[in-house]
Amino acid sequence: MVAARKPTVSPEESNNLLDSPWLKAFLKSRWFPALFSYPTLLVFGYIIYALLWGPEAASANLGTSLTWVLWWPLIPILMFTMGRFWCAICPFATTIDIVQKFFGLGRPVPAFLKKYGIWIIDAVFILITWSDHVFGIVESPRGSGYLLGLMLTGVVVTGVLFERRSWCRYLCFLGGLSGNYSRAAIVELRATPEICATCTTQSCYKGDGKTAGCPIFEFPRTMQTSANCNLCANCIKTCPNDSIRLDARPATKELWFIARPKFEEAFLAVVIVGIVLVQNVTMLSFWTPMMDFFMSVLFGSKVAAFTAIFLIAMGLPFGLMAGSAWLSGRATGESFGKNFARFGYAVIALDLAGHVAHNLFHLLAEGKAIYYNVAALFGHQVMGGAAVVSAQTIQILQFGILGLGIFGSIFTAYKIAARDKQNGMRAFWPHLVVLVIFSVVNVWLFTMPMEHRV
Repeated sequence: MVAARKPTVSPEESNNLLDSPWLKAFLKSRWFPALFSYPTLLVFGYIIYALLWGPEAASANLGTSLTWVLWWPLIPILMFTMGRFWCAICPFATTIDIVQKFFGLGRPVPAFLKKYGIWIIDAVFILITWSDHVFGIVESPRGSGYLLGLMLTGVVVTGVLFERRSWCRYLCFLGGLSGNYSRAAIVELRATPEICATCTTQSCYKGDGKTAGCPIFEFPRTMQTSANCNLCANCIKTCPNDSIRLDARPATKELWFIARPKFEEAFLAVVIVGIVLVQNVTMLSFWTPMMDFFMSVLFGSKVAAFTAIFLIAMGLPFGLMAGSAWLSGRATGESFGKNFARFGYAVIALDLAGHVAHNLFHLLAEGKAIYYNVAALFGHQVMGGAAVVSAQTIQILQFGILGLGIFGSIFTAYKIAARDKQNGMRAFWPHLVVLVIFSVVNVWLFTMPMEHRV
């Protein structure tokens, strides 16, 4: 191997967080990410126990509080700030590593999963959201426990059968969500092309004998997206030439141009608009009358009523985005599928903001439930309100986050369109109209008081 020459970059020009000696040393040490992943696995074990054998009331169950009041609201914030870092310390990922150490067969990932994995992720994400509202998973500790147990079963089976973390890359719905949101993150891990040009080891992908290669099948040398990088630091440890960089970047920058846009990834982004819509509507005062109306015309079936509302909530955003893609494609001469794929990524910023704003209610309006349930665990009964801050403060924060997401999505659509200097603005306007509609609906929903689910 010929040693690669490092490009000269002045400290003033560098955004590389690995220029910090202590951070670089920590990421290259054996303590990362083990210092986070194994404690997380222990907490996860307790959560499973609490959900299945703890109090049946969700408000009194610490497993429910830790999962839906703390973890679920914090996870999109972590995705925005640190990309898919959660995937590096996720208890499912750690379980895969342990299972493979003793029982792994190491078979190649089937071609079917490589080709259709993202569609499976899309379908599972929709199915879990539907099941939550039909069967009350969030409100039921046992239901949450069964869901996690079912996912854990899939984790173990795929861990035994297939190499690396196939579950995380091709089957995990949270991994799919993380992949989309991490594209808008403010950090990115990339290799330096000038350094990699003369490297022949490929140890960043294959491993170096001491540290495994990339667990989710990414080759840093050619990686152009953060969607499948979990910041596990394996490539930082194994690269012999210090080619890996961890750069700070403007939020949403990656979305401005996706080298190989995929319809199925854009489809997931648009579907999440409908999912966030459903999550908000089910916590508003007019939800019960709406359900009553749909049940009255659908033979009194709660399942049929919610399914109808759910399909409408999924279909409307997709229909609007499809219409704008058709109009925009006429201006650029693109096919519907290609235009939808390119501009669909612009919705991700609004998705992320809506997700954070919605779950901020759970974190700040119900957050003290965690303290009360921890106290009860040690035999102390503490009573009081669950809110951490006032409802007015929560709403101000929600609108601030929504505003940033709206700006991020509109600016992203503008940057995508601007790449076509001749027809870009004509392609931009249809998508701008749809993004404004999405934004107005979201703002309107957040003006209404939400009700607690847990």
